[in-house]
Amino acid sequence: MSVSRRQIAAVAAAVPVALAAGGTAHAGRSRTLYLAGDSTAAQKYADAAPETGWGMALPFFLSDRLRVANHAVNGRSSKSFADEGRLEAILGEIRAGDLLVVQFAHNDEKKEDPARYTEPWTTYQAYLRRYVDGARARGARPVLATPVERRRFDAAGTALPSHGEYPAAMRALAAEEGVALLDVQTLSLALWQRLGPEATKAYFNWTPTEQDNTHFNPPGAIEAARLVARELLRTGVLERRDVRRLDEEIPGDRITWPAPS
Repeated sequence: MSVSRRQIAAVAAAVPVALAAGGTAHAGRSRTLYLAGDSTAAQKYADAAPETGWGMALPFFLSDRLRVANHAVNGRSSKSFADEGRLEAILGEIRAGDLLVVQFAHNDEKKEDPARYTEPWTTYQAYLRRYVDGARARGARPVLATPVERRRFDAAGTALPSHGEYPAAMRALAAEEGVALLDVQTLSLALWQRLGPEATKAYFNWTPTEQDNTHFNPPGAIEAARLVARELLRTGVLERRDVRRLDEEIPGDRITWPAPS
C-alpha cells in the first residue's frame, strides 16, 4: 500500500518536539547539517580554484557542535539530484535531530534539458516535497533556502532578479508545509544592490580568462554563507550558541581546495 504525503507528515508530527528540534535525539553528539544543492553551494577542488561554493564557507559561521555534510553537486536541479539517487544517499545517513538544507533553482530553470527542468508551481514543488517528507520521516528537520542570486544589473545599476517564479514557489511551499525558509535570494539581491555593478565583481568568479556571474570566489562564498548562517539563526533553526563570527571578517585565504578525489 502506498503512503501519502499527508500520512508522512502525520508521522513526522508525531515525533516528540525535543526529538524533532534536535534535543534529546542528539544529546552527547554533534548534529549534522546536510546540504543538498547545486554548484553555487558545492565543494570545489583544486582544478576549479578560485571557484568556491558557499557550502565550503558555511562551517566558518557554525559552532563545532554542528558538522556540515555538503552533498551539493555541480549542475544538479531538484529533479536530477533526486533522480540520480543523491537524495536517497542523504536519507540513508541522516539521523533524528539533524538538518537538511535544500537550495535548488539554477538548473531547474533549464527548459532545454528535460533531465533537469522543473516547472516552478508543479514539478519543482513536487520534488522539493520529496526532500521535506524524506527528512521528516527520519526525524530530521528540513530547511528550504531560496537560490542565491546571480550578478545581473541593468544599465542604471539596479540589481536584477534572475530566478523567475522559483523563489516564490519555494516560499509558498514552505508556508504550506510549515518548513523554515532561508530567503537567501532576497538577501543576496539586496547585497549585490548595495555593492553595485563594479564592487560585486570581487565576489564572483571573475578571472583573467573568465567572467562568471553565477559562481563565487572565496569572498563571495563567505558572504553568501554568512547570509545563510544569519537566516538559520533568524528563523530559529539554530540557537545563538550554534553560530559564530557572524559579524567578523573572514579572510578569503581561509578557503582551501583539496585535490580532486
